[in-house]
Amino acid sequence: MEVSKPEEAPGVDADLAGLLEGCRRGDPLAWEALVRNCQNRVFGVAYHYLRSPDDARDVAQEVFVRIYRNLDAMPSNPHFYPWLFRITRNACIDFGRRRHARRADRHIPLADAGRLADNSVSPEETAQRRSRAALFHRALEGLGRLNREIILLKEIQGLGLAEIASRLRVPLGTIKSRSHRARLELARQVLVLSERSEVA
Repeated sequence: MEVSKPEEAPGVDADLAGLLEGCRRGDPLAWEALVRNCQNRVFGVAYHYLRSPDDARDVAQEVFVRIYRNLDAMPSNPHFYPWLFRITRNACIDFGRRRHARRADRHIPLADAGRLADNSVSPEETAQRRSRAALFHRALEGLGRLNREIILLKEIQGLGLAEIASRLRVPLGTIKSRSHRARLELARQVLVLSERSEVA
């Protein structure tokens, strides 16, 4: 199964329950819509953990294969996205354990390499986006573990504070107080790294 280029799908999130039910019934159109709706989230989480676009694409495909093979176990909305995040994180951990056994010269086929790229932008804009993304992830790595997880779950995955508290098994009050501080810490890290890049 191939993870195709993401497309805009207005209203898909609003009808997530219907998509999930359609997938359980074996509706191929529902499955395709679900993949398109979720692949950016999966790729973003995988990239955060693996720091490699190629590896993140591999893991994204593996995640959707796992989901497709376990459609009956797929939870309903609103528990789907936390479940999806957990599967993706576990897939990244499994990938990391296999990493040493992988061939160092392994590459994704050229036909698949640009599947998640946006061909409508110029090479200069693509380079700028990659530079900003790299800066963001470097700044994210500089945060403390809890703040990093909060940013990942709240700002990237779009989870609510209660969901984050449940997922991280941390009191809701702690998550509320740390959420704002995490964003401030991230902003400071971005500023510091930007200044260092300009000096260099």
